[in-house]
Amino acid sequence: MAARRGERTERRAGAASSRIGDVAARASAPGPYKLLALDLDGTLLNHQGEAAEEDVVAIKRLKARGVKVTILTGRLYSGTLPSAALLGIDGPVGCADGSHVVRVSGSKTLLHHGIRGRAADRLRASLDRNDLVAFLFAEDAIVHDERGADYLPFVRTWSTDLRYAHRVTEHALWDSREGMTAVVALGREASIGRTVADIQRDETEAMQVAMFPFRRDSEHWGMVARAAGGTKGTALQWMASHYGITMEETVCVGDWLNDVPMLGCAGRSFAMGQAPAEVKEAATDVLARSIQHGGGIAEAIERAFGK
Repeated sequence: MAARRGERTERRAGAASSRIGDVAARASAPGPYKLLALDLDGTLLNHQGEAAEEDVVAIKRLKARGVKVTILTGRLYSGTLPSAALLGIDGPVGCADGSHVVRVSGSKTLLHHGIRGRAADRLRASLDRNDLVAFLFAEDAIVHDERGADYLPFVRTWSTDLRYAHRVTEHALWDSREGMTAVVALGREASIGRTVADIQRDETEAMQVAMFPFRRDSEHWGMVARAAGGTKGTALQWMASHYGITMEETVCVGDWLNDVPMLGCAGRSFAMGQAPAEVKEAATDVLARSIQHGGGIAEAIERAFGK
């Protein structure tokens, strides 16, 4: 998800890279392409949350040519909506790293992978046991308690719909039918590591989890847990099916580890110039442009779709 807002590094089991240089390891489908999927933070949006005019103009021109454009992001829906409005997107967008697909027109949920049942019970017990500060993501809202108040500027990146609860681990969402879109927790590295280990020991593999250093200080880390089955790759496949096109006809642009699933399955995929090596390795192409100066998406559109 948007975990990279912590320190832009994540620890995942089995993450490794054999990439040499900036030559993409995977061949692209020949095209023509009919759909473009975009990451937000680090791809469309810079560190101030702003999009380069060059990219916005290129996207709108592509849409005018009849190409479908969607967003696949770690943000929740409310955090995604301003970018959708900026680009004139009213169809489905993929939020929470593919765990929640929403049609912008009417704000209707089309797909939701939620943490529920026994998986939710185990996660709640581990959060309590390890004394972590937790935030519950429920489709578009973030639930927090008093312990999480100091961290609201951090979680606000995911969604601006923040709701206070007396105690997060006693909230009714834990027993809800739809479940939670994600759970984010903050605490000391050792405590976060124990909860991550608890999740990874679950033989039912009902959840996926990543941990990341938190920029506030060197002692604190964070983790984000989501239900298994939802990634940006599965969301891209859903989009292709929705629009009646093949995966070979899709293009995507991303910059971070949570983009790897879509970069690895799109017909053609572009990694931003500042992306880590293992992200570049998953893509068919590496962009010269980075988020620092913008224009990466415009470059990808020109290379994949022509002028």
